[in-house]
Amino acid sequence: MRIVLVGPPGAGKGTQAAYLAKNLSIPHISTGDLFRANISQGTELGKAAKAFMDAGNLVPDEVTIGMAKDRMAQPDAEGGFLLDGFPRNVSQAEALDESLKADGQKLDAVLDLEVPEDEVVKRIAGRRICRNDSSHVFHVAYSAPKQEGVCDTCGGELYQRGDDTEETVRRRLEVYHAETEPIIDHYKAQGLVVTISALGKVTEVTKRAMEALGRSDA
Repeated sequence: MRIVLVGPPGAGKGTQAAYLAKNLSIPHISTGDLFRANISQGTELGKAAKAFMDAGNLVPDEVTIGMAKDRMAQPDAEGGFLLDGFPRNVSQAEALDESLKADGQKLDAVLDLEVPEDEVVKRIAGRRICRNDSSHVFHVAYSAPKQEGVCDTCGGELYQRGDDTEETVRRRLEVYHAETEPIIDHYKAQGLVVTISALGKVTEVTKRAMEALGRSDA
Protein backbone atom coordinates (compact mmCIF):
# COMPACT_ATOMS: atom_id res chain seq x y z
CA MET A 1 0.00 0.00 0.00
CA ARG A 2 1.06 3.58 -0.70
CA ILE A 3 -0.21 5.80 2.07
CA VAL A 4 0.10 9.44 3.14
CA LEU A 5 -0.43 10.15 6.84
CA VAL A 6 -1.73 13.60 7.77
CA GLY A 7 -2.87 15.29 10.95
CA PRO A 8 -2.12 18.29 13.14
CA PRO A 9 0.89 18.54 15.48
CA GLY A 10 0.27 16.32 18.50
CA ALA A 11 -1.96 13.87 16.63
CA GLY A 12 0.56 11.08 17.17
CA LYS A 13 1.57 10.71 13.52
CA GLY A 14 5.09 9.48 14.28
CA THR A 15 3.87 6.85 16.71
CA GLN A 16 1.07 5.64 14.44
CA ALA A 17 3.33 5.68 11.38
CA ALA A 18 5.76 3.29 13.06
CA TYR A 19 3.00 0.85 14.09
CA LEU A 20 1.19 1.00 10.75
CA ALA A 21 4.37 0.57 8.71
CA LYS A 22 5.24 -2.51 10.75
CA ASN A 23 1.73 -3.97 10.44
CA LEU A 24 1.63 -3.32 6.70
CA SER A 25 5.27 -4.37 6.09
CA ILE A 26 6.14 -1.15 4.28
CA PRO A 27 8.82 1.46 5.06
CA HIS A 28 7.96 4.51 7.16
CA ILE A 29 9.30 7.54 5.31
CA SER A 30 9.38 10.69 7.44
CA THR A 31 10.56 14.14 6.39
CA GLY A 32 12.83 14.37 9.43
CA ASP A 33 14.55 11.08 8.61
CA LEU A 34 14.96 12.13 4.96
CA PHE A 35 16.71 15.35 5.94
CA ARG A 36 18.95 13.68 8.52
CA ALA A 37 19.95 10.86 6.16
CA ASN A 38 20.73 13.13 3.21
CA ILE A 39 22.68 15.60 5.33
CA SER A 40 24.69 12.90 7.15
CA GLN A 41 25.45 11.11 3.86
CA GLY A 42 26.50 14.36 2.19
CA THR A 43 24.22 13.93 -0.83
CA GLU A 44 23.77 16.87 -3.21
CA LEU A 45 20.22 17.31 -1.91
CA GLY A 46 21.51 17.08 1.66
CA LYS A 47 24.11 19.77 1.01
CA ALA A 48 21.47 22.00 -0.55
CA ALA A 49 19.10 21.49 2.39
CA LYS A 50 21.86 22.17 4.93
CA ALA A 51 22.81 25.42 3.20
CA PHE A 52 19.25 26.71 3.48
CA MET A 53 18.89 25.50 7.07
CA ASP A 54 22.22 26.99 8.15
CA ALA A 55 21.09 30.32 6.72
CA GLY A 56 17.90 30.09 8.77
CA ASN A 57 15.72 29.66 5.69
CA LEU A 58 13.03 27.12 4.83
CA VAL A 59 14.15 24.31 2.55
CA PRO A 60 12.49 24.82 -0.87
CA ASP A 61 9.85 22.35 -1.99
CA GLU A 62 11.97 21.06 -4.87
CA VAL A 63 14.70 19.90 -2.49
CA THR A 64 12.24 18.13 -0.19
CA ILE A 65 10.46 16.59 -3.19
CA GLY A 66 13.78 15.38 -4.60
CA MET A 67 14.65 13.64 -1.33
CA ALA A 68 11.23 11.99 -1.15
CA LYS A 69 11.41 10.78 -4.76
CA ASP A 70 14.87 9.28 -4.19
CA ARG A 71 13.67 7.47 -1.07
CA MET A 72 10.51 6.11 -2.72
CA ALA A 73 12.68 4.71 -5.52
CA GLN A 74 14.62 2.49 -3.10
CA PRO A 75 14.06 -1.31 -3.38
CA ASP A 76 12.32 -1.62 0.01
CA ALA A 77 9.61 0.82 -1.15
CA GLU A 78 8.71 -1.12 -4.29
CA GLY A 79 5.73 -2.73 -2.57
CA GLY A 80 4.55 0.49 -0.94
CA PHE A 81 5.40 3.07 1.68
CA LEU A 82 3.92 5.27 4.36
CA LEU A 83 4.73 8.98 4.04
CA ASP A 84 4.80 11.00 7.27
CA GLY A 85 5.35 14.78 7.05
CA PHE A 86 5.31 14.78 3.24
CA PRO A 87 3.58 16.24 1.32
CA ARG A 88 3.38 19.33 3.56
CA ASN A 89 1.47 21.56 1.14
CA VAL A 90 -0.59 21.34 -2.05
CA SER A 91 2.41 22.04 -4.30
CA GLN A 92 4.22 19.04 -2.81
CA ALA A 93 1.06 16.93 -3.12
CA GLU A 94 0.77 17.80 -6.81
CA ALA A 95 4.46 16.96 -7.34
CA LEU A 96 3.94 13.61 -5.59
CA ASP A 97 0.93 12.87 -7.82
CA GLU A 98 2.97 13.60 -10.94
CA SER A 99 5.95 11.54 -9.75
CA LEU A 100 3.82 8.50 -8.96
CA LYS A 101 1.90 8.80 -12.23
CA ALA A 102 5.18 8.91 -14.18
CA ASP A 103 6.12 5.60 -12.53
CA GLY A 104 2.73 4.06 -13.21
CA GLN A 105 1.81 4.18 -9.54
CA LYS A 106 -0.77 5.92 -7.37
CA LEU A 107 -1.64 6.42 -3.72
CA ASP A 108 -4.00 3.92 -2.10
CA ALA A 109 -5.13 6.13 0.77
CA VAL A 110 -4.57 9.34 2.68
CA LEU A 111 -5.12 8.66 6.38
CA ASP A 112 -6.27 11.77 8.24
CA LEU A 113 -5.77 11.65 12.03
CA GLU A 114 -8.40 13.88 13.59
CA VAL A 115 -7.84 15.48 17.02
CA PRO A 116 -9.71 18.44 18.60
CA GLU A 117 -7.52 21.53 18.80
CA ASP A 118 -7.80 21.83 22.59
CA GLU A 119 -6.60 18.23 22.94
CA VAL A 120 -3.58 19.00 20.72
CA VAL A 121 -2.67 21.92 22.98
CA LYS A 122 -3.15 19.77 26.08
CA ARG A 123 -1.00 16.95 24.69
CA ILE A 124 1.92 19.13 23.63
CA ALA A 125 1.87 21.87 26.28
CA GLY A 126 1.76 19.25 29.04
CA ARG A 127 5.01 17.55 27.99
CA ARG A 128 8.01 17.76 30.29
CA ILE A 129 11.50 16.64 29.23
CA CYS A 130 14.44 15.60 31.44
CA ARG A 131 17.47 17.90 31.06
CA ASN A 132 19.81 14.94 31.64
CA ASP A 133 18.23 12.66 29.03
CA SER A 134 15.68 13.87 26.46
CA SER A 135 14.35 10.32 26.07
CA HIS A 136 12.85 10.64 29.57
CA VAL A 137 9.51 12.28 28.78
CA PHE A 138 6.62 12.92 31.16
CA HIS A 139 3.23 14.61 30.92
CA VAL A 140 1.54 16.66 33.61
CA ALA A 141 -1.84 15.01 32.91
CA TYR A 142 -1.13 11.61 31.35
CA SER A 143 2.15 10.42 32.88
CA ALA A 144 3.07 12.79 35.68
CA PRO A 145 6.35 12.26 37.59
CA LYS A 146 6.12 11.17 41.23
CA GLN A 147 7.66 14.48 42.27
CA GLU A 148 6.76 17.59 40.30
CA GLY A 149 9.64 18.82 38.17
CA VAL A 150 11.86 15.80 38.90
CA CYS A 151 12.60 12.88 36.56
CA ASP A 152 11.55 9.52 38.03
CA THR A 153 14.36 7.76 36.18
CA CYS A 154 17.46 9.80 37.00
CA GLY A 155 16.38 12.65 39.26
CA GLY A 156 17.13 15.26 36.61
CA GLU A 157 15.21 18.51 36.25
CA LEU A 158 12.12 18.38 34.06
CA TYR A 159 11.43 21.34 31.81
CA GLN A 160 9.02 22.47 29.10
CA ARG A 161 10.61 22.98 25.69
CA GLY A 162 10.21 26.41 24.17
CA ASP A 163 8.24 25.02 21.22
CA ASP A 164 5.86 23.18 23.57
CA THR A 165 4.24 26.27 25.13
CA GLU A 166 0.54 26.85 24.45
CA GLU A 167 1.28 30.02 22.46
CA THR A 168 3.78 28.22 20.24
CA VAL A 169 1.49 25.20 19.76
CA ARG A 170 -1.37 27.43 18.65
CA ARG A 171 0.95 29.15 16.15
CA ARG A 172 1.98 25.74 14.81
CA LEU A 173 -1.69 24.84 14.44
CA GLU A 174 -2.30 28.04 12.46
CA VAL A 175 0.52 27.06 10.08
CA TYR A 176 -0.93 23.54 9.77
CA HIS A 177 -4.42 24.89 8.96
CA ALA A 178 -3.01 27.34 6.39
CA GLU A 179 -0.41 25.17 4.65
CA THR A 180 -0.98 21.45 5.25
CA GLU A 181 -4.70 21.01 5.85
CA PRO A 182 -5.57 22.04 2.26
CA ILE A 183 -3.95 18.80 1.00
CA ILE A 184 -6.87 16.94 2.59
CA ASP A 185 -9.30 18.64 0.19
CA HIS A 186 -6.83 17.98 -2.65
CA TYR A 187 -6.96 14.26 -1.92
CA LYS A 188 -10.68 14.21 -1.10
CA ALA A 189 -11.27 15.23 -4.71
CA GLN A 190 -9.49 11.99 -5.66
CA GLY A 191 -11.54 9.92 -3.20
CA LEU A 192 -8.47 8.92 -1.20
CA VAL A 193 -9.10 10.38 2.26
CA VAL A 194 -10.10 8.23 5.22
CA THR A 195 -10.52 10.14 8.48
CA ILE A 196 -10.28 8.54 11.90
CA SER A 197 -10.26 9.82 15.46
CA ALA A 198 -6.78 9.86 17.01
CA LEU A 199 -8.20 9.95 20.54
CA GLY A 200 -7.67 7.02 22.88
CA LYS A 201 -4.89 4.53 23.47
CA VAL A 202 -2.21 4.07 20.82
CA THR A 203 -3.35 0.50 20.13
CA GLU A 204 -6.97 1.64 19.75
CA VAL A 205 -5.99 4.28 17.18
CA THR A 206 -3.85 1.77 15.28
CA LYS A 207 -6.74 -0.73 15.17
CA ARG A 208 -9.05 2.05 13.95
CA ALA A 209 -6.55 3.00 11.25
CA MET A 210 -6.05 -0.57 10.04
CA GLU A 211 -9.81 -1.05 9.78
CA ALA A 212 -10.15 2.22 7.86
CA LEU A 213 -7.49 0.99 5.45
CA GLY A 214 -9.39 -2.25 4.97
CA ARG A 215 -6.78 -4.28 6.80
CA SER A 216 -8.60 -5.24 9.99
CA ASP A 217 -7.11 -8.74 9.73
CA ALA A 218 -3.61 -7.43 10.52
